[in-house]
Amino acid sequence: MKRKKNLVEDISTLITLSDHPEKAYGSMEMSAAPQENKNVFSDGVTRIDFVLVWEESVNPLKFAESDEVSSGSSRDTHRKWRAEFLSRLQTAGLHQETKEVLQEKTKTTYVLLSAPWNVLCYYAEEISLRVPLQVVTTPISNWSEKILEKLHIPNIMAQDVPNLPPDYYTCQFHTNKLERFLGHENKDTFFKTTQRHQILYEILARTPYGSLKRGEVGIGRLVSEHVLTAAFPLHEGPFEMPETPVDPQSLNMRQILHHYWARWACWRKYQPLDHIREYFGEKIALYFAWLGFYTGWLLPAAVVGFIIFLFGIWLMITDVAAEELCSSGGAFVMCPLCHICSYWNLSSICYTYKAGLLFDNGGTVFFSIFMSLWAVTFLEYWKRTCSILSHRWDCFEFEEIEERPRPEFTALAPMTVRNPVTGAEEPYFPESQRLSRTLTGNMVIILMIAIVLIFLIAIILYRTILSIIIYRSQNEFFIIFAGRIASLTGSMLNLLVILLLSRLYTYLAQILTRWEMHRTQTKYEDAFILKVFIFQFVNFYSSPVYIAFFKGRFVGYPGNYNTLLGIRNEDCGASGCLTELAQELLVIMVGKQVISNIQEFVLPKLKTWWHRRKLKPAPSQEVIDEPDSEPELSPWEANYQLLVCEGLFDEYLEMVLQFGFITIFVAACPLAPLFALINNWVELRLDAQKFVCEYRRPVVERAQDIGIWLTILKFISYLAVISNAFLISFTSDFLPRLYYRYTTGSMSGYVNFTLSVAPANFTQSNLTCRYRGLRDDKGQPTQDYYHLLAIRLSFVIIFEHVVLLIGRIIDWMVPDIPEEVEIKIKREHYMAKEALAENQSLSRTILEEMEQQISALRNRGRAQSPNNISSPSSPSPEHKDKPAG
Repeated sequence: MKRKKNLVEDISTLITLSDHPEKAYGSMEMSAAPQENKNVFSDGVTRIDFVLVWEESVNPLKFAESDEVSSGSSRDTHRKWRAEFLSRLQTAGLHQETKEVLQEKTKTTYVLLSAPWNVLCYYAEEISLRVPLQVVTTPISNWSEKILEKLHIPNIMAQDVPNLPPDYYTCQFHTNKLERFLGHENKDTFFKTTQRHQILYEILARTPYGSLKRGEVGIGRLVSEHVLTAAFPLHEGPFEMPETPVDPQSLNMRQILHHYWARWACWRKYQPLDHIREYFGEKIALYFAWLGFYTGWLLPAAVVGFIIFLFGIWLMITDVAAEELCSSGGAFVMCPLCHICSYWNLSSICYTYKAGLLFDNGGTVFFSIFMSLWAVTFLEYWKRTCSILSHRWDCFEFEEIEERPRPEFTALAPMTVRNPVTGAEEPYFPESQRLSRTLTGNMVIILMIAIVLIFLIAIILYRTILSIIIYRSQNEFFIIFAGRIASLTGSMLNLLVILLLSRLYTYLAQILTRWEMHRTQTKYEDAFILKVFIFQFVNFYSSPVYIAFFKGRFVGYPGNYNTLLGIRNEDCGASGCLTELAQELLVIMVGKQVISNIQEFVLPKLKTWWHRRKLKPAPSQEVIDEPDSEPELSPWEANYQLLVCEGLFDEYLEMVLQFGFITIFVAACPLAPLFALINNWVELRLDAQKFVCEYRRPVVERAQDIGIWLTILKFISYLAVISNAFLISFTSDFLPRLYYRYTTGSMSGYVNFTLSVAPANFTQSNLTCRYRGLRDDKGQPTQDYYHLLAIRLSFVIIFEHVVLLIGRIIDWMVPDIPEEVEIKIKREHYMAKEALAENQSLSRTILEEMEQQISALRNRGRAQSPNNISSPSSPSPEHKDKPAG
């Protein structure tokens, strides 16, 4: 039964465990914190779990004069909202301490937040946090370590990382079972730092500061409305190593991650995934696990691709058709490439034709099959690895059982509905309303895709028009390379359009997905990712798809050329479309990677420098007297100077698009996996440095896997099979060469076989010209054309069925969950049941003992005074009569 949600805020009644805080269950009684820990309140004891920040002008009157009255009223509203928000946080039981820092023009206010023990217990049970039951003693190893150990080869990738987080059997936290959990004796350390961050963020995200009907709820909107400028947990100290040598075990987790992971010197070492998970949470750790796994699997693909490239170099020297073309002289006079272009000799493209053999040769067929099977095998083994990690990190059943509604959804949902499984009232948003909003979002996607296609047509026209302009310039150098110049500049212009449209659409997708009101964070992210990927797929791949499958297909023939908007349809270059496709891939894929890496390396440092300069405190009298000394920043000031963590979406998107380039179009560029491998080695260290050194610490998010990205990768792997089948069949020269060799027995005369003679009505003189195609002198397809067409279609069907069948066999042979993980899951479920059963048995035993004591007291009372029946709370007669002392 659906019910209208009660709009009365119940935040004040969430924590009312006792009228006397000092007697409350698990009240906060922390011992003195270590001296090196500076993430504490002024008392030196209370831990800082979260920090809220806002900035104000030092001279509000001057600010109001410059920004008019509306800014003043807005500033008053922001003050009111902040006061209300902080008041409700205090009512919810959070401890607060305020710090103010003056700059030259602004005042920065920091509110330090800490959750006492009773608040932690309440919300830990509310959001289903998992806590340890027993230590797992099974050693952790990976497949490469096992193989190297069996072969007795030293493992140069291994490193001894200190303070390895222990692995536990866990279950969901329940306050009444506290004594069953490991470490319950110490309330200061029972909940991990990351779990405390999760609890604080849950409270901040669901606390209202105004009207619920207007959606004035949560820390996210306060930051987006600039009421607060930041909200973040603190890093655990600095990342720099101490100046004097110290025991590695005494390093904080941030220093360990920087020294053993984020430095460039660690490029060949295993990633300390358990340390990453301990510090940043499961979601970020799974991203780095996937990126490292993907990079490792790129190594064999890059080696095979490089060998295929070397095979292409050998063909450049020994290919019969290439030698025939280069030595033809003026034997093959080609028809003009445009209506103002002149005739040209085929031998003039000798070097370009040979360069095309680097990418268009028989080895690419083998490489296409190899990469298609590589993609399937990679995904299957990643699913195994992911299941191992998600179980080890207690996320194996997160999405099905443990995941809670998003705090924003909980606060803004208009009604509640009873959960048929648990019987609890949960927030609910009508599916009909969500469907209408989703349809609206889909219309925006279609509109943006149409805009991308319009830009694609514009770039096609640009290439054609630029070629005409170059031919009219009468400059021999530019005329020779007109087609290449137009193609290369068109690729660069296309990259620029791609990057600009990506920014715009990502912003629109965030607004639309938030408006659709998805219940859980996983569903929210999946919807957002799907929207952006559909657009980015069209945005990035439209131009390569056009070159691979459409360019040069609808040109016509001399005397009967097809046109678009009055301009002759674009034809492939002299060396064929596959060479142009390889160029397009290198420009888009490598160009985007270089631009992204430069941005990730330079922009964070520039932003950090500017932020620190802006937040530099106003000089005090001591600093004026001693200009060489710089005041030491507090942890919250130092963390505020760092950059906001922008999440993992852009990182995943970059890698998934790269995965598409090296699989969907791999037949055109065997070197693509090598460039991807080099990029990923750099990308992994850049990302590690950003998270450890340059980003504020993100709030931990749990995740079971990499989400909908895995589904997208599967889609790309299937699409790659079909794409490569058509590339080899219709774009590559592999099948025409094979057909000619089979029918004639040698490659001699192949160049002449691929050229047709222009119809007599095309030329106004006795000069005859040739063009690419299998047509007769009247422009009609020859018998060889139809034979070759049948062979091409047959190859597509056979290639696709064979590769997909082998892929299905690999999928069947490799189980998604290893047997040892299944055993551990059953063991964990058994231990959780045992803990529950023992707790219930203990409760029954205590109740039976209490009943026996009550019965004994009653019998004793009857025996001594039949008229007076004593109760457990009243003293017995003998105690009454006994004198004190």
